Amino acid sequence: MSEYFPLSLRHEYELYVEHELETYKDSIPRCALLSIGDQAVNALSSQSQLELTELVLCEEVDRIIRRRLNVPSFKSWRRKRLRKLAQYRRPEHWGLQPNAPLVRAADRVADRAADRGAEARVLVAGAPAVETALFLAANGCDVTALDREPDLVERVLDAATRAGLASRVHGLVTDLGRWAPPSPLDAVVCGSYALTGLSMGERARVIDVLQDATAFGGVHVLETSASSGAIVSLDELASRYGGWDLSIEPNRDSASTIFARKGMA
Repeated sequence: MSEYFPLSLRHEYELYVEHELETYKDSIPRCALLSIGDQAVNALSSQSQLELTELVLCEEVDRIIRRRLNVPSFKSWRRKRLRKLAQYRRPEHWGLQPNAPLVRAADRVADRAADRGAEARVLVAGAPAVETALFLAANGCDVTALDREPDLVERVLDAATRAGLASRVHGLVTDLGRWAPPSPLDAVVCGSYALTGLSMGERARVIDVLQDATAFGGVHVLETSASSGAIVSLDELASRYGGWDLSIEPNRDSASTIFARKGMA
């Protein structure tokens, strides 16, 4: 599986420092911020050859706050960040088994994308969207997290921001039955929850649209219930994948996962 470094680490570090400084400024009263400004003026006044401008003053205020917050150097931050990214790439960090269908899908699409020098584009629809989206993003995929519930989409985006993966996770609040991929997909990860509320005909149309949008060699991972009372049955979903390389794998809690690969042209 190819490694992924979001943005550039230098740029990400600059965004991190900016966020720390602005958060601190917003957390203190105006009189305290003015006091820091006075400190900056006094410090700059001792440098007789330096022209005191608003930009120079703001930079000195930021330096004072950085020292007060003990903001780590880029070298220290980078070392810690790389360790964290390595953790995020591990399936076990997200409660996944190393040979789980989702892990195999990430291996396949990330490696294929690396071979062609482009990002792997993945749709994640339905729960558990947070862990799925972040695992895929950490492994080099450009992820669209789709759900009809705004709170669920917001949860994914908030988690991606906290993990430093926001540049690779995009949220979309809509019903899967009303959405069409704007560009080809390398993988689709879909929980049966995303298909509930649709008629059998609507579900068939949705799957046809996603299949057509999936690049040759791409994969679909569909998690569903094998119980006879399931709203979306395993047999119904599996029947839609004629011509694809298909395997059905048992999961926990009497659930099953469909792993389907689109044949090459």
